[in-house]
Amino acid sequence: MLDLRWPTPDGRPPKALWVTALAVLLLLLVSAPLVEFNLWTLVTKADDAVLFMGRMFHQPPEWEYLPQFALKMLETLEIALLATVLATLISLPLGFLAARNATPHPWVGQLVRDVTAFLRALPELVWALVFVSAIGLGPFPGVLAITVVSVGFMARFFADALEVIPSGPVEGVAAHGAGWLQVRSFAMFPQALPDFIGTLLYVLDHNVRAATVLGIVGAGGIGFDLVTSIRYFEFERLIIIILGIYLAVTLIDRFSSYVRGQVIHGGGYRHGD
Repeated sequence: MLDLRWPTPDGRPPKALWVTALAVLLLLLVSAPLVEFNLWTLVTKADDAVLFMGRMFHQPPEWEYLPQFALKMLETLEIALLATVLATLISLPLGFLAARNATPHPWVGQLVRDVTAFLRALPELVWALVFVSAIGLGPFPGVLAITVVSVGFMARFFADALEVIPSGPVEGVAAHGAGWLQVRSFAMFPQALPDFIGTLLYVLDHNVRAATVLGIVGAGGIGFDLVTSIRYFEFERLIIIILGIYLAVTLIDRFSSYVRGQVIHGGGYRHGD
């Protein structure tokens, strides 16, 4: 019989682990009423959710809507792609300024970290409301909203990736008389590049999902059609929109996994490795 034991002297879970787990459980029980969390409501209302989803299959899809859907979906993907590219260009230098081992001065690094924390403090929807109020309706406010939040996350991720690179190559390049910019360009950047690309692809994946809801506030994309279809029970359109978003996100996820495998694992990556 297999003897399952924790790697501790008495074979039991560490005290700190189960005490922390118990504290988290108590905290959840205390805070559950604040968010009106109720398992019984979830169980009794489950049939309503199933009924709502089932209505999408009662009528055939509105195929005449496909050309309009394709244009809106293309606009959504363009918003996500353009915002990701802009955010990458802005985040790269900010990441070097924020990293403790790359910043020119500690207070510069702290200032950049504080600014990026502010940028990611608000969700894309709130930033979209700000830019729609300032610029007007259309996809451009959506691009700006996603760019702002993406800079907040990507600069932080880039800085974290730079801080964990080995110092040996950096010291070797510096010992040969390389300047401040040369050390960061030829010693630090190549080592952190796989993490940079992984972050970029993850943010692109997230931005596609974010761009699908910005249309709610008039910031372009498929979000307006999605909300309208739900609000007016246009299930023959809703099924097309949901399946289209699922297909787009899945294709981007497969593409991201392939690129990440080529860059990080030298082309030998397979799903599940």
